[in-house]
Amino acid sequence: MTKIKKAVIAAAGYGTRFLPATKSQPKEMLPVIDKPIIHYLVEEAVNSGIKDIIIVVRSGQVSLEDYFDSNPGLEIELENKGKKELLEKVQKIHKMANFIFVRQNSDLSYGSATPLLSAAPVIEEGEPFVYMFGDDLTISKNPITKQIIDAYEKEKADVAIGVQEVPWEDVHKYGTVRYKKGSDSEIEEACEKLSSEEAPSNKAVFGRFVLSQSLLEEVKKAPLGKNGELCLISILNNFAKKGKVIAPPIKGEWHTTGDPLSYLKTSLRFAMERDDMKDDMKKELKNYFKK
Repeated sequence: MTKIKKAVIAAAGYGTRFLPATKSQPKEMLPVIDKPIIHYLVEEAVNSGIKDIIIVVRSGQVSLEDYFDSNPGLEIELENKGKKELLEKVQKIHKMANFIFVRQNSDLSYGSATPLLSAAPVIEEGEPFVYMFGDDLTISKNPITKQIIDAYEKEKADVAIGVQEVPWEDVHKYGTVRYKKGSDSEIEEACEKLSSEEAPSNKAVFGRFVLSQSLLEEVKKAPLGKNGELCLISILNNFAKKGKVIAPPIKGEWHTTGDPLSYLKTSLRFAMERDDMKDDMKKELKNYFKK
């Protein structure tokens, strides 16, 4: 099996839920503490063995490209002022991986699978790759992406989908998966948001996938679905009838930054992971709730 060395990150949205903050910057550049959202995704991919990061962007997202490039002026300034620690942090960013930026054609249809059409020319024939949604962040000692890659390789699957167990009372908020009879990994289908009475499981789909070249070919010829969207889940469901699609539950935490409230919750959770912040944050929160 070809070793997985590439990851595609979808970052071509307009971030309308965060307007006006996203009027002049990509949502993926909003900070979670002192790093932009997309930085965490790149770190997770790199820590999972990924060497090439393909970021699908739209027009006007130059700040995203600049972030992962070197900044000689800033580096000279930091060096002259003796700020060695900050200098090392800044220099480390563009050295994390080989970055490839692909602009998404505005004529393409809207949808969760659309960035794959833009990235397809950069994927070599027969090469499996990681696909990541720019909204989703994770916390785990063993990187979530690596867990999904390991499961994909171990089970010789065609597609691996990241899923997280959620409370049954919250199932209606997420897409969930239906496992094949007798399997706790291979699925029949992924379902759109259903009530707890209708949902086939409480394993919620989030933005981490390992996709094969055969799935990518399905994306290229897939018809548009509801509201003219190119929906990845619909394509995966059709593909599951002939290919092996697995959804191994991950060990760790999935957090979304897709809306302002979720973004704030995620930022707080990441602050609690920081030894230099968590104690002060706890004190501040206790003081706040005393008011």
